[in-house]
Amino acid sequence: MDLTTLSLLLSAVAIVMATFSFTRNPQKQAAPVAKEKFDSIPLRLQAYERLVLLTERIALPNLIGRLNQPGISAAEMKIILTENIKQEFEYNSTQQLYVSPVSWDAVRNLKEQNIMVINQVASALPPAASASELNKKILEVLLSQQNGAIHEMVAQTINHEAKKLMS
Repeated sequence: MDLTTLSLLLSAVAIVMATFSFTRNPQKQAAPVAKEKFDSIPLRLQAYERLVLLTERIALPNLIGRLNQPGISAAEMKIILTENIKQEFEYNSTQQLYVSPVSWDAVRNLKEQNIMVINQVASALPPAASASELNKKILEVLLSQQNGAIHEMVAQTINHEAKKLMS
């Protein structure tokens, strides 16, 4: 065998081996992709769980009960409530990577609606109003909502999305 024949034979063997390895790789790569998708389900469920907790933490009745400070002004209470909502939301903002856009938008809208309610009620009060007056008015506004509490609707949306993921 001369050198040219040996070179051609080795090239042919290399081509056959390369072709064989290329046709086998997609099958091997398909299994890890499926496993990665399976492994993401616990992370996604945990994210939905955190969003339910966030929804409960920024629900106005719960915020008022947790942050009520007798003796401060309505303006101070407004700041405490709005800053707490923003902090809770920012702390959980990474969860949007794991949940549906519908769920994330619902939580973001809840945050914005709550801040809007606080600001509107606070602006309707006299400048010397107390925190307890602000809290009372906020709760009155929430009780007058015809469709029910916003945070309950958001929690239902998140629960629905999580249940779809589990089935």
